[in-house]
Amino acid sequence: MAETADAPDLDVVYALRALSNPMRLQLLSWLREPERHFSLEGAIADPVEVGVCVSHIQAKVGLAQSTVSAYMAELQRAGLVRATRVGKWTHYKRDEQRIAELVTVLGQTL
Repeated sequence: MAETADAPDLDVVYALRALSNPMRLQLLSWLREPERHFSLEGAIADPVEVGVCVSHIQAKVGLAQSTVSAYMAELQRAGLVRATRVGKWTHYKRDEQRIAELVTVLGQTL
């Protein structure tokens, strides 16, 4: 995360924009403890190591698959989650290092 004296760090702006949606913020929170927050029956990958499948996220939130995918793509563009394909399914996992960097930058700039 590069920062300049004159302009806000664009990485921070993108992350804050992604987190400004209450559902995206909730999804990121739930992904901290995937085994606790998602029903993982039939999971084909380890939710802690690989991430949670979009279908499991969709089942929890009750939104259309396309909406969930759009929310997760926004979090991914902001660098807050990483996507991994397992077969035809996409799994999402928090990027803990990136989140820690964001928290540090926010603590230094706000």
